[in-house]
Amino acid sequence: MNEELHPAPPIGGSRWIRILPWLAAAAIIVAVDQITKARILASLTLGQVVPVTSYFDLVLAYNRGAAFSLLADAGGWQGFLFLAIGVAACTAIVWMLMTHPGRTRFSTALSLILGGALGNIVDRIHYGHVIDFLEFHWDWLRPVFPGGYYPAFNVADSAISVGAVLLVADELLRMRHRG
Repeated sequence: MNEELHPAPPIGGSRWIRILPWLAAAAIIVAVDQITKARILASLTLGQVVPVTSYFDLVLAYNRGAAFSLLADAGGWQGFLFLAIGVAACTAIVWMLMTHPGRTRFSTALSLILGGALGNIVDRIHYGHVIDFLEFHWDWLRPVFPGGYYPAFNVADSAISVGAVLLVADELLRMRHRG
């Protein structure tokens, strides 16, 4: 049989083997995220602020909502919604990793987002909220954020943000090369 017309079906685990490095990268992000959160939980009390520089503090904050505490005061139902969205996003990301082999920048972006999403999912399952602890503040943020304080975030959030920027950059570069 001509292999070009009738390629052999993939061997059972070959897709998983191809994405193993990307899953490992996501697992490292989850580990770093959870280790940093455990250290903060062991060191700070809720709301405690530890100034590190003139513009950066460590602070223990609980976020029951989404980014920027969206729906944080919704009464509890939002936790299940954000958990379901996170699980659906992780499932979609794994599928995209499997169906787009060989796209390094794209896969790196997805791994960052996957690791960040999983890190926050672990928090929602274990604590019922996400642990945030990185807080930046500058005067030039005052028009947008009260007191110039950017909402507290964590390593998982950072990975998601960097992954999202990389995803946009990947698409822009792909469009540029096509046109």
